[in-house]
Amino acid sequence: MTAPSAPPRARLPEYSDVVAAAARLAGHAHRTPVLRSRLADAMLGAEVVFKCETFQRAGAFKFRGAFNALSQLGDAQRRGGVVTFSSGNHAQAIALAAQLLGVPATIVMPNDSPAIKLAATRGYGAEVVIYDRITEDREAIGRRLAGERGMTLIPPFDHPDVIAGQGTATKELIEEAGALDYLFVPMGGGGLVSGAALAARALSPQCKVYAVEPEAGNDGQQSFRSGSIIHIATPRTIADGAQTQHIGELTFAIIRRELADVLTASDAQLVEAMRFFAERMKIVVEPTGCLGFAAARHAGLPIRGKRVGILISGGNIDLARYAALLGA
Repeated sequence: MTAPSAPPRARLPEYSDVVAAAARLAGHAHRTPVLRSRLADAMLGAEVVFKCETFQRAGAFKFRGAFNALSQLGDAQRRGGVVTFSSGNHAQAIALAAQLLGVPATIVMPNDSPAIKLAATRGYGAEVVIYDRITEDREAIGRRLAGERGMTLIPPFDHPDVIAGQGTATKELIEEAGALDYLFVPMGGGGLVSGAALAARALSPQCKVYAVEPEAGNDGQQSFRSGSIIHIATPRTIADGAQTQHIGELTFAIIRRELADVLTASDAQLVEAMRFFAERMKIVVEPTGCLGFAAARHAGLPIRGKRVGILISGGNIDLARYAALLGA
């Protein structure tokens, strides 16, 4: 499989881009809550703060990057519309941002996307193009549609404006909670953790940032440790938001430079974390959103007595699927 090319003359975003993104998002994105749990503190032996992007517009952090990217399109690009590919959260985010900004949107989504994510994407007014994630290449489909229709391609993670927008979640977390010793961030293509690393380096330089991906899809971990982007088959995991086959070129450059390591969590650990959030914190978190907490609990890092930040990336999951996982 060929790696997707970065946008022409794309540069790595910097913390100044995160600050600019925060200004664009003001009044449009929710400043999501930072929650605490005495039980979580006791379990980890640490002071734990959760940034809850489950309460973001469209139910996940993705709205930040989507709105930041679309708000900077020129008039001709807005008229031409945008296209993207996503398993669900970026799809909903682009669809909502496009609706708010009056931009036509086409979203390439897999045929096994959660029904709630498909319905929400269509509900925001976007056209959905279905593909088979096992046999078809979503990036190729997106590029083809962009060329045929004259639309602007906004990829889900490998775009400087998307990365900068995602970094605003960590900016808000540290501004509210103070300096951190550790930060655990879910990772699929790397957009969220790349932005998080930019914000953490500027606001809490001593903080060690860890990306966390599903155990069955550890392409990012392999890439980080080998020094080059590794491609894998579509992983079989309940964390549908992290079923990526490789991380991006821009995100990889930031990840290599800024992260302490890339960790993994098993599906069983994700279900355990989902149950904790439901029973103890009364919040619905999708499996992907549980990656950070699962790793903080099970990775064996020396976090006792430390200040630990955990990004909960989203809460979009079919209720029937949610009930089935928790009942397992």
